[in-house]
Amino acid sequence: MNKNLIAGIIVAFFISSAQAFEPFVVKDIRVEGIQRTEAGTVFSYLPVKVGDTMTDDKAALAIKTLFATGFFKDVRLEIEGNLLVVFVEERPAIASLDFVGIKEFNKDDFKKTLSEVGLKESRIFDRALLEQAEQEFKRHYISKGYYAVNVTTTVTPLERNRVGINFNVDEGAVAKIKQINIIGAQAFKEKDLLDLFALRTPGLMTWYTKNDQYSREKLSGDLEALRSYYQDLGYLEFNLESTQVSITPDKKDIYITINIFEGEKYTVSSIKLAGNLLLPEEELKKLVLLKPGDIFSREKLTESTKKIGARLGNEGYAFANVNAAPELDKEKRKVDFTIFIDPGRRVYIRQVNVTGNTVTRDEVIRREMRQIEAAWYDGEKINKSRRRVDNLGYFDEVAVETPAVPGATDQVDVNIKVKEKPTGNMMLGGGFSSSDKFMFSGSVSKQNLFGSGKHISVGFNTSKYNQVYSLSYTDPYATMDGVSQGFDIYKRDSDTSSASIGSYVTSSYGGGVRYGVPISDEDGIGFGLSYDSTKINLTDYSPPEYVGYVLNGHSLTKALMATIGWGRNTLDSTIYPTKGVVVSASGELTLPPGDLRYYRANFQYQRYFPVTRTDAVRLNAELGFGHGYGGQVLPFTKYYFAGGVGSVHGYGGSSLGPANALGARLGGDRRLVGNAEYLFPMPGMGKDKSVRMGAFMDAGQVWGVGEKLSLGNLRYSAGLSLSWASPMGPLKFIIANPIGRKPGDVVQRIQFIMGTQAF
Repeated sequence: MNKNLIAGIIVAFFISSAQAFEPFVVKDIRVEGIQRTEAGTVFSYLPVKVGDTMTDDKAALAIKTLFATGFFKDVRLEIEGNLLVVFVEERPAIASLDFVGIKEFNKDDFKKTLSEVGLKESRIFDRALLEQAEQEFKRHYISKGYYAVNVTTTVTPLERNRVGINFNVDEGAVAKIKQINIIGAQAFKEKDLLDLFALRTPGLMTWYTKNDQYSREKLSGDLEALRSYYQDLGYLEFNLESTQVSITPDKKDIYITINIFEGEKYTVSSIKLAGNLLLPEEELKKLVLLKPGDIFSREKLTESTKKIGARLGNEGYAFANVNAAPELDKEKRKVDFTIFIDPGRRVYIRQVNVTGNTVTRDEVIRREMRQIEAAWYDGEKINKSRRRVDNLGYFDEVAVETPAVPGATDQVDVNIKVKEKPTGNMMLGGGFSSSDKFMFSGSVSKQNLFGSGKHISVGFNTSKYNQVYSLSYTDPYATMDGVSQGFDIYKRDSDTSSASIGSYVTSSYGGGVRYGVPISDEDGIGFGLSYDSTKINLTDYSPPEYVGYVLNGHSLTKALMATIGWGRNTLDSTIYPTKGVVVSASGELTLPPGDLRYYRANFQYQRYFPVTRTDAVRLNAELGFGHGYGGQVLPFTKYYFAGGVGSVHGYGGSSLGPANALGARLGGDRRLVGNAEYLFPMPGMGKDKSVRMGAFMDAGQVWGVGEKLSLGNLRYSAGLSLSWASPMGPLKFIIANPIGRKPGDVVQRIQFIMGTQAF
């Protein structure tokens, strides 16, 4: 329809509503028909005031303006002499929004969504918005796999021109993936390809992962994983031809069909570098992971270009462009690659900007920076800076950007944007383990005290055998060079009467100071000095070895101890590590004028080797030994124990090593433990990292004072482990079988530790 014609109809409507009249001066204005709306509101919108001359045009404008407010569904004007009467019929207001049948979502979230489309309690009701509201309901449910959802809306008139709106939701059943088919796969079994997918048909753990519910985002990720798998194994021409997603008429089952073209497998015949190399060609070639004769791998090629770009970035070329151009020989199924390098312009850092920190002081973040201002851009230092800021543990998110400085071709800024998280924790926890039985713990800690980066905590931990109360304080930057300083105060009570080890009761208290000195970004050394006072009480079942020690004047001991240690940590993740090492070596030595004379030394080496993108091998070795000096012996309270969770699974906690005639374990002055474990995701969990399984083999033993250290005495075990970072806290279950156990060994094939914590 012609726009001028439409406009003419609208104007004619307004004029006819007001009726044509002779112009007159308005002496007064009266409003009729309002119930909730104030008369002043109507007057404020009217383009006509008392004393104005009323005309047909102003009458049409008045009606149009009042309609435009949305408050009224009918407006008309009448003239009584020089009196202007405005008759209005109000639209009803929304008195309430009620929801029935909603289980999957929070009703308050829906109220917020409806508010955004205009439906909210106390607002004017517009029936045209109901359909939009219903579509919002369905959109939310379909995103969760509820394709059969049905929404019925009821509008109930109420007194004082109001309405109540009721949304009755029949959620229906969640649509599950019934089948996923890959058409065109010949080089690999369809089952093996489907194992790459996060989406899957219903299985053992899909009730938890929800991976049996269709998601467009998950499917896109799965298709990219499929493409990468093929191209990493040489199928350079692999292509996704089409993807069809269909649902059955009852909206319960979803079928996914993926058509692929595999192509041929290609090998690399040559790789050349071209462009402005800047660095020696031989140095850059060492960064290329693909070699002539290798099966083509997109992952290796991409990683090679990244490494070259990163290497140039370390020299200040922040915007280096590195691309690989293939040249295919389809007959011989070979491919040549030319890697073109354009380093761009060398740039330096103008300034480092920190944003998002409202509590944490700038200096706490800046002291972790390894990239400094006015220096050449260094990509490795920038990445290391981000990791160090992230490792502080004060932030949920740490993002780093390096935008070019406007108007400058050789400068960039480093912008660090952080999102702070609460760093003060009040924790109450409980748990149960197969060795310590019931445990209860609690603490109040602040990791970022007043935004200074300093740590303080007060805590307690109680189990069947131990009760510990402690206070700790740490300043990670006591000096500008990153030397840390801290102190610890504790009180510890132990009673081993009901344990498998020799019976005794101790009450200790003490404290100490400690310092840490960084050697590099991954290495550091620490040293400290502490004092300990321990009172030992014997029981009727205390072993003679313990009795002799106490009667020899050691019922109450005061010790001054010096400690020193070195550590290195290069793990790629603290929660789900797949590569890197953790190495630590520490020593403890008592000094005069204390009562005791002994030393202890401990060493641990742990390494993760990636096997696939999700699987890894963990190797762990621990060695500890101690001895007395100056004519004294190592206190039995400082003996080593092994067995159970954390050392050699399958054996009772602290059950390995020498025992007396009654079977009580005495502990020893030397300890050796080794573990090898293959870690992999829980089958059926897809790419979810909250659950992880392991197949392990352990070995370990403790040797008593004077006993010859013989590897023939080692105890072995093998089994499976399951670790779950559950919403209630960490859980770990172990099924282990001792290998070559000897008479007197305490066997515990099922072991577990679990706990809960609330912050």
